[in-house]
Amino acid sequence: MSTTIPYKPGKEPHAREHRLIFRNVDRADYDPSIDCYIRNGGYVQLKKALGMERQAIIDEVKKSGLRGRGGAGFPTGVKWGFIPPTNTKPVYLICNADESEPGTFKDRYIMHQDPHQLVEGMIISCFAVKAQLAYIYIREEFPEAAIILEKALAEARAKGYLGKNVGGTAYDLEIYVHRGAGAYICGEETGLIESLEGKRPYPRIKPPYFPAALGLYMSPTIVNNVESLCHVKHILEMGSEAYAKLGTPNNTGTRILCVSGDVQKPGYFEVQVGHVTMGEVINDLCGGLKPGRKLKAIIPGGSSAKVLRADEKFKLKDGRELGIMDIPMDFDTMAACGTMAGSGGVIIMDDSRSMSWVINNLNQFYAHESCGQCTPCREGSLWMKKISDRIVAGTASPSDVDELLRVANNIEGKTICAFGEACSWPTQSFVKKFRDEMIGDTKPELESKIVNPETVLAAANLV
Repeated sequence: MSTTIPYKPGKEPHAREHRLIFRNVDRADYDPSIDCYIRNGGYVQLKKALGMERQAIIDEVKKSGLRGRGGAGFPTGVKWGFIPPTNTKPVYLICNADESEPGTFKDRYIMHQDPHQLVEGMIISCFAVKAQLAYIYIREEFPEAAIILEKALAEARAKGYLGKNVGGTAYDLEIYVHRGAGAYICGEETGLIESLEGKRPYPRIKPPYFPAALGLYMSPTIVNNVESLCHVKHILEMGSEAYAKLGTPNNTGTRILCVSGDVQKPGYFEVQVGHVTMGEVINDLCGGLKPGRKLKAIIPGGSSAKVLRADEKFKLKDGRELGIMDIPMDFDTMAACGTMAGSGGVIIMDDSRSMSWVINNLNQFYAHESCGQCTPCREGSLWMKKISDRIVAGTASPSDVDELLRVANNIEGKTICAFGEACSWPTQSFVKKFRDEMIGDTKPELESKIVNPETVLAAANLV
């Protein structure tokens, strides 16, 4: 990426990057104040939007092909269009800043270093969907980001971009920061809404509670991720046709990849969607694997995405056969390979990693984060943790590996929200693809013995 922007030493963008959202991140001459943002062209697109028809803005977002960057990849403009045309209730917009997917660390940099980009994107989006009240739902573990955003909102209010008569028009809007309590389940939009209403964050059943129809306070509500809302400003700036030329068909624009794990240069990279392959991410963007190591597995879209083995081959419907290093980093190809692009959290694992340890680490997380509303998830996530605990501790029998898979299969598709899939997919894919290794961590001589102390206690209480 050629640029004249001065970046901090050692923080320069990689040549393969195409920075839109991260254009101002790590700049040597930039600060999060509104004056700095305005000097660099900030709020120009808001003024443009306020002079447009609301439907024209929605149409631009639709034509751009923007898909949500929070995980599901649902078309943003289509979501906006779900608000009932006959609606007479207030419309709300919520920015989901509860970035809690393990392996994902992009939104926090936007909030820390370029908060007004998010604020401008939110105001434009609110105007488009006729929302006059909006919230930034931010996770508890981002205390500094919450302070920065509060200051940014106050600055925008003082400049006339928020409050009464936004930008000198008849449009009124308020945006508030709401801090969550550190629950992963609040990344799910209906769980987030329940939390925002002051209730326990139990996700709602869909249908009927699709937020665009029945959301906050049973009114139409649009929930978008931080990165998604920032893209709205750039779509208006570039025009939908120019934006849609970035990336690949049905996978337009740019997205931020968060790469962690066993590479030499982990970090964040904003690239055109589908313009880099998995191999280019590892060997080009991240400088390759650690010296002397071989690739073993990749989780391509945050911890809930299904793992891919290094030696896998994928036959696609269009006739292509791809190895793991040939997979383009886009939504559709990832899905065709049996996993998902998700939130962009790419976790690289080399041959030093125990797959039993990795799945146990993930199971511990999901057992801790289950909201407890659905029995299969509440009980099953904990059972998966206990079984994988035994495997790692060397106190499991070979049949425990199959039992682990059975529990995961009994969670998937049997819960109110997608947390059931989020916790079961990793186990399903790890057992399927690394079963022999996991069996190798068990002890056949324990097959007929009761080794779980809780089982012994339960049996004693039955006497």
